[in-house]
Amino acid sequence: MLSFRRRFRFKALWRADSPSAQQQDSQFQIRLVVAFAAMVFAFFLLFTRFVFLQVLQHDHFSTLAQQNRISLVPVEPNRGLIVDRNGEILAQNYSAYTLELTPSKIDDLDATIAEVGKLVEVTPRDLRRFRKLLGESRNFESVPLKVKLTDVEIARIAAQRYRLPGVDINARLFRDYPFKNLLSHVIGYIGRINQKDQDMLEETEQISNYRGSTHIGKTGLEKVYEEELHGVTGFEEVETDAGGRAIRTLRRTPPRNGKILKLALDIRLQQKASQLFAGRRGALVAIDPATGGVLAFLSEPGFDPNLFIDGIDSQTWKDLNDDWKKPLVNRALRGLYPPGSTFKPFMAMSNLEAGFRSPDYAIADPGYFTLPGSSHRFRDSFPSGRGSVNLFKAIQVSSDTYFYKLAWDMGIDRLAPQLAKFGLGTQTGIDLDHEARGVLPSREWKARRFARYPENVRRWMPADVVPIGIGQGYNTYTPLQMANATAILANGGKVFKPHVVQEIIDPATHTPTRVSALPIRDNHFNPKNVNFVKEAMAAVLKPGGTGARIGAGLQYDMAGKTGTAQVVQIKQGAKYNAAALAEQHRDHSWFIAFAPVDQPKIAVAVIVENGGWGAAAAAPIVRQLVDFYLLDNGKTPLVHPGDEVPEPDAEAAAATPAKPSRKPGAPAGKPAAALPRGVEEVPEE
Repeated sequence: MLSFRRRFRFKALWRADSPSAQQQDSQFQIRLVVAFAAMVFAFFLLFTRFVFLQVLQHDHFSTLAQQNRISLVPVEPNRGLIVDRNGEILAQNYSAYTLELTPSKIDDLDATIAEVGKLVEVTPRDLRRFRKLLGESRNFESVPLKVKLTDVEIARIAAQRYRLPGVDINARLFRDYPFKNLLSHVIGYIGRINQKDQDMLEETEQISNYRGSTHIGKTGLEKVYEEELHGVTGFEEVETDAGGRAIRTLRRTPPRNGKILKLALDIRLQQKASQLFAGRRGALVAIDPATGGVLAFLSEPGFDPNLFIDGIDSQTWKDLNDDWKKPLVNRALRGLYPPGSTFKPFMAMSNLEAGFRSPDYAIADPGYFTLPGSSHRFRDSFPSGRGSVNLFKAIQVSSDTYFYKLAWDMGIDRLAPQLAKFGLGTQTGIDLDHEARGVLPSREWKARRFARYPENVRRWMPADVVPIGIGQGYNTYTPLQMANATAILANGGKVFKPHVVQEIIDPATHTPTRVSALPIRDNHFNPKNVNFVKEAMAAVLKPGGTGARIGAGLQYDMAGKTGTAQVVQIKQGAKYNAAALAEQHRDHSWFIAFAPVDQPKIAVAVIVENGGWGAAAAAPIVRQLVDFYLLDNGKTPLVHPGDEVPEPDAEAAAATPAKPSRKPGAPAGKPAAALPRGVEEVPEE
């Protein structure tokens, strides 16, 4: 009983201290209203956001969704082919797979390369090229580690790609130059687009046309005709899933492939020229005088342009640059040489066109020339002299004394304007990049060239003109300029712009656009003067002429001129001894010619560096080359890449000067134009 009472009393006390039931209900209702209000507010916010996104922002997000679903993928066009005049392919494309790494997707680049190396062979050259390209590329761009993968290598990489983030196998179009060294200085090469190229494309507003492209023309025709060869980039609209994988192609705008370059150049003639050089250094340019088309354009030695396509490694680049034979120098286009006695026909024409002296004017040739009041002798290559010499004989036997005196009597102010008519000392405008200007001396040229020197150095000295008469002194021209000048003389004064490309063909319509073969100007030379000089040059190849040996047995008429260009000056009283000089200090061998004489079909200029006497080294090359062009008629087959190459021509290989002759020229105290290793690069004005 007592326990019951105590429990009753405790329960009564608890009820006395707790709120009433009504109060509890009131508090519950308040909480319920607050929660409901919060829910209504939340739904209001969601509804408002829904209206904003679905109604007000519908167009915006619809566009974004479409963009996420559809990707615009550039389609790179096929680069245009380059073929010779007969359709032989000189530059082509092929497809292959490359192993590429994207640095931004790789945490440890060296470790990834090591892992890849366990799957496929990565050579030291591959690594050197990769490191070089890595430094030139953006972090998010893929960089090729190994190119031209085999099927086995592709399978190995594909099976392990899941554990190699940033490693991809991509199908790429590659450029191939099947004739390699033979055309390296004409066709040039393509290379990966670097920052300099990127800036150029942005400046010219062509960047959009290079989306998806990785390569661009770097030198030669590949660079000059980049716009025609590249084509127009196409696009594909590709539907993708949430992971970015392509599902299907919705629409395609096909690319327009690059145009085909058909050259005036004959690869058979080019190949013959290379065989005739037989490994010697020098250059050869052959031009069709009637059109200006370049039939052959050779700089020896050359290099393999395929090395540059995917980035040349540093060691190979160093080897090419350190090679004393300078294979990277385009001797035909940029090599500057004194022309030696090949300059004499142009001296003769300058005299006749200026009306200065008649062809019958003769001098007594004692074997040297001296200035009035001076004891210094400008020596002749024929020390005992040639007796009485007129202009015709002076060309035929190459009398230095006659042309020393002619240059002295005419003076530079009469000579320079006449010589300029042959395009000497100016760029020819050929469709190749970085052509050198050469030097046609004049008072104005010397004042500009030596502007930072004292006045007595800048001033034109009377004796400066004497060695110019025999193609020495300040004279320096490219083999291309000499071939062009020869073509102008063969044409009787008509001037064509030399061009390598003959036609540009649209691959879709096969419509050719022909390069203009019209003369750009006409000097209107007196036909009588032209015929006189042509006959004298034809006599060079006949008995009594300096090129009589190579003129024997000609089946057509040829006009030519030998030349031996001095590289270093020989002191007064000393004799030229080729054996005592380093090879790069020996005389250069020149020969220019055109044939047939009446209706010339080919004009050629050849220089064999340090080859000695012109008739011994350069002249036999020209004779055999012109024989091949005019008489072979396709009998000799073209040696295609991979074919067995015939032995070099024995006669050409053996054609070395038995008695190298020296062409004196520079006045005492002034060195002749020294050519470092055969090539002098004169700063362009």
